[in-house]
Amino acid sequence: MTKKEIVKTISDETGLNQQQIKQIVQKTFDSIIATLIEEGRIELRNFGVFQVRPRAARKARNPRTGKQVEVPEKFVVSFKPGKIMEERVNSIEGTPLAQKIRDAVASGQLDVTGEDSDPVDEGDENEG
Repeated sequence: MTKKEIVKTISDETGLNQQQIKQIVQKTFDSIIATLIEEGRIELRNFGVFQVRPRAARKARNPRTGKQVEVPEKFVVSFKPGKIMEERVNSIEGTPLAQKIRDAVASGQLDVTGEDSDPVDEGDENEG
């Protein structure tokens, strides 16, 4: 689902115009980002917790060239779902969505290892 689809859904359900809803949704996202930058954590009851965490520096391999590169430490946002979200998401068992997710994992299209698959791209050495 995209932000545009969220706006349309809320607009359809509330009767408010899409431009107003778009501004509210964007302000909500901006507020979440600002809070993460200032405080490092935001807890939304019954939804979940966003938290800024450091990711250690590491060595990675450029998949295009095979060359090993240093990836510096960086900060990432983690999300831990709230109890209600976990319960509702867990209830998809036996639905077509659950099967679609299993199929994506089996085919390698969806990674569930928890590893960061942040490929390093140094660009094409042949570009001028």
